Amino acid sequence: MARVDLTVRGGGAFGLCIAWEAARRGARVRLIESARIGAGSSGGLVGALSPHVPENWNPKKAFQLESLVMAEAFWGQVSQAAGLPTGYGRVGRLQPLADAAAVDLARKRHETAISLWNGFAEWCVVPATGDAWEPRSASGWLVHDTLSARLHPRMAAAALVAAIRARGGEVIEGDATEAGPVIWATGVQGLRELSADLGRPVGDGVKGQAISLKFDARTAPQLYVDGLHIIPHADGTVAIGSTSEHHWQDDSVTDGLLETVLLRAATALPILAAAPVLERWAGIRPRARTKAPILGAWPGRPGHFVANGGFKIGFGMAPKVATTMVDLVLEDRDSIPDGFRL
Repeated sequence: MARVDLTVRGGGAFGLCIAWEAARRGARVRLIESARIGAGSSGGLVGALSPHVPENWNPKKAFQLESLVMAEAFWGQVSQAAGLPTGYGRVGRLQPLADAAAVDLARKRHETAISLWNGFAEWCVVPATGDAWEPRSASGWLVHDTLSARLHPRMAAAALVAAIRARGGEVIEGDATEAGPVIWATGVQGLRELSADLGRPVGDGVKGQAISLKFDARTAPQLYVDGLHIIPHADGTVAIGSTSEHHWQDDSVTDGLLETVLLRAATALPILAAAPVLERWAGIRPRARTKAPILGAWPGRPGHFVANGGFKIGFGMAPKVATTMVDLVLEDRDSIPDGFRL
């Protein structure tokens, strides 16, 4: 590449989406991933694109809503440019309600969703029908939201790489020379380096474990049951996750905690009990101390910027993170919410 307008460090959800957005706008992009694409948590299994509950509204929830609203067009453009699927589908989500108090709260959230979600999607309380894909509900009622979507992390990463290259960008695994401004989207390692540089902790990693089953429910809604995400993917698999572990001995090894996750999922949805296990996954997710993404200029390093801290909502936040960072770095337009700044 004769000229580079932007270098992106990191081949996870944030880095790939930022590189794609810049390339889509005509910038000459070089993405450098030191290990392999999706080497961190972005190479996992789950891919839940789900909203926060529609109440106690704040800039983080508003930012996430904008990202979920723009997701269908964003991932559609990626797929079109790449000639590959991303596994995106706005399939909605079901959640069981435990008792009358939970039903009452969910109905109040239905009213707030009408105004907060601006009619783009609904948060509804619906009766259980006994369908085999419905989670067991002690109250007989479920929340059905039409905003939630799913994405296959590995399919999406492969499509993003192909789309960036189709627009003339470079995707390099290994090391390479930086040119132009540099955006650091380097996950857990990046949070640790940033903390060391600033002399204060800004975030670290949280281990997660997930599992993939052979079960074709690709047109069904995703489920959220007792803290578990159950995601029917477009390739005929179902992903279940995940744990959140702050202490561990080996970040790449699955253990009995994951077997408990599988048991809980089969209890909530008995139709999965006999589904063959295809893969078990463990990895570290980058979590900022603020629980919100960290975006903006790297203090004391002119021309260097940070996009990190996606944690469990990285793919859901990635489209809006990408447009926000490209606006800032290439067009000098700053729309980063105050709570996301270093």
